[in-house]
Amino acid sequence: MTSPTTETGPAHERVVAAQGKAAVLREALPWITRFHGQTVVIKYGGNAMVDDELKRSFAADVALLQFVGLRPVIVHGGGPQISALAGQLGVSSAFVGGLRVTDEAMMDVVRMSLLGQVNPELVGLVQAAGAPAVGVAGTDAGLLQVRPAVGPQGEDLGLVGEVERVDTGYLDELLGDGFLPVVATVGRDADGHERNVNADLAAGAIAAALGASKLVYLTDVEGLYQDFGDPERQSLMSEVSADGLQGMLDAGELHEGMRPKVRSIVRAIGEGVPQAHILDGRVLHAVLIEIFTDEGVGTMITAGGPS
Repeated sequence: MTSPTTETGPAHERVVAAQGKAAVLREALPWITRFHGQTVVIKYGGNAMVDDELKRSFAADVALLQFVGLRPVIVHGGGPQISALAGQLGVSSAFVGGLRVTDEAMMDVVRMSLLGQVNPELVGLVQAAGAPAVGVAGTDAGLLQVRPAVGPQGEDLGLVGEVERVDTGYLDELLGDGFLPVVATVGRDADGHERNVNADLAAGAIAAALGASKLVYLTDVEGLYQDFGDPERQSLMSEVSADGLQGMLDAGELHEGMRPKVRSIVRAIGEGVPQAHILDGRVLHAVLIEIFTDEGVGTMITAGGPS
C-alpha cells in the first residue's frame, strides 16, 4: 500500500492545501486570544489608499480583526487625494517638516478630500467586507481638540492643528456598541476654527487616549532603515526602542516625511501604548501578518528592547 506521505493527485493536493490553511489558523490562535477585546489603532496611508486591490484587501483585513474580537479604529489622512484635488483646483501645495501648509483654500480642499471622498469610500469598503463601519470626523463631539501648529523652526503653517486633547467619548460609545470607527483627521481649535491635522500625529494621540494595545502605520516603505540612503550600509530594522527612535530623530537621520510618524510613535509609547509598528502597505495582508503571525513584518517599536 502506498504511504499517505507519498500520495499524489488532486485529492492529496487539496488535503495538503487545507493542512496549510489549518496551520496558519493554528499559528494565529494564540495572537487572537492575546488581543481579543483590545483596541488597535491603524493609520491608513500610502499606496494602500490609492491601489484598488490594496484598498479592498485592507478593508477586508480590518473587518476580520473585528470578527475575531479585536476593536480596530482606522485613522486616515488623504495626502495623495488632497494633492490631486489641489492640483485640479489650482491650489499650490507646500510642506514644512513633513506637514502640509494649509491656507483657507487648502483647508477647503482638505475638507472635500477627507470628508467627501476618502472617508465615505473607506467606510463603504469596510461595510462591504461585512463590518459595521462608521465615518467620524475629528470635529465630531470634540474628538480632536487642537491648537495652532508651527513648523520645526517656528514657521507659520496656516490652518494646521496640533492635537492638544482627545475626547474619546464618542469613540468609546461606538466601540462599545460594536462599531468600527473610521476617523478623518480634521480638528477644531478653541476659537471654533477647523484645522488640518496630520494623520500620523492624530493616530498616535488617539491610540494613547484610547489605551490601545497596538498602533500600526501603513506606509510606502518596508519599515525603518539604519543608515537610510547609503546603499552599501542601509538595513531594515526589525525592532527598535522608543529611545533609539528619539535618538534618530534628534540626529536628523530620518526623512522629512517620516518625522511626524516618529514623533507620534515616541509620544504614544511615552503615554503608555506598548507597541507601534511601521508596515509596508504595499504588501497584501500586512496588518494580519504583523498581528497574527510569529514573525511579523516591518519595524516594531517598543518602550524597551534594542536601541
